[in-house]
Amino acid sequence: MSSECSGISQSGKVYEEFSCLYADTLGKTYMSWEKNYDPLPVLDWMQRHSSVPIASVIAYAILIVIGRSVMKKSDAWKWRGVLAYWNLGLSLFSFIGAFRTIPQLLHNLTYMSLRDNLCRDPEETYGTGSSGLWVQLFVLSKFPELFDTFFIVIHKKPLIFLHWYHHITVLLYCWQSYVTTSPSGIFFVAMNYSVHAIMYGYYFLMAVRMKPKWLNAMIITTAQISQMFVGIIVTLLAFYYYKKEKDQGTCKIEAENNIAAFIMYGSYLFLFAQFFIGRYFKVSAKATKKKAA
Repeated sequence: MSSECSGISQSGKVYEEFSCLYADTLGKTYMSWEKNYDPLPVLDWMQRHSSVPIASVIAYAILIVIGRSVMKKSDAWKWRGVLAYWNLGLSLFSFIGAFRTIPQLLHNLTYMSLRDNLCRDPEETYGTGSSGLWVQLFVLSKFPELFDTFFIVIHKKPLIFLHWYHHITVLLYCWQSYVTTSPSGIFFVAMNYSVHAIMYGYYFLMAVRMKPKWLNAMIITTAQISQMFVGIIVTLLAFYYYKKEKDQGTCKIEAENNIAAFIMYGSYLFLFAQFFIGRYFKVSAKATKKKAA
């Protein structure tokens, strides 16, 4: 560990600041408020307010029912411009988040064993300083992302089960993972930031009618399914180390969180694969039948 770049968190744990380790390259892109960020006060608040995510998803579900009921009697709104800027904002946010968390993850995978990546206290490996900021922002971003559904409702678009189920379970899982300081969190954060950067960018281009022909929805769905595959693999590896070191208590993985991750990613993989087959393969089959006729 580089003593030059070592810091001590508010709880007394030693960590390395990523921007300092690469001060002459990527480090030049970091702001001082990122480098010196202490996520522990917000984390402490989140750990003491476990009712917040539960109340939020209940309110989300109720508002969906009310909103769809109201819109049945009303014409669809025309908020294409607002929707475009909304998607652009989320895409740019996700690009920055990916740019901040992927290098940290690659650094950890290069200089730490896979076991340490999946077992060590994240406060020491990625949860403090600049990377800690962007991991925390990722978790908190799951609240504003609920507004994606608002645009579907006011435009009277089909609201599929996958959409609202995904939003609810992601918010609950991310909160629970963060407050229990899950070591494998950065894998999921880096992946999700990357997929969302592309996905929301695609939605923006669709909204402003500037989407290039080569960029299609199948690419986005494929990226989402790939994320689920990797998520399941990481979860299984984490479970392996948890079982291996269960008696020693040296791996910081919690069984409940790991099981929740497996159920969540497994259900997403099934639902996204079902959506993929239903949307693209059935469409192709219908087109083939029409040509044959």
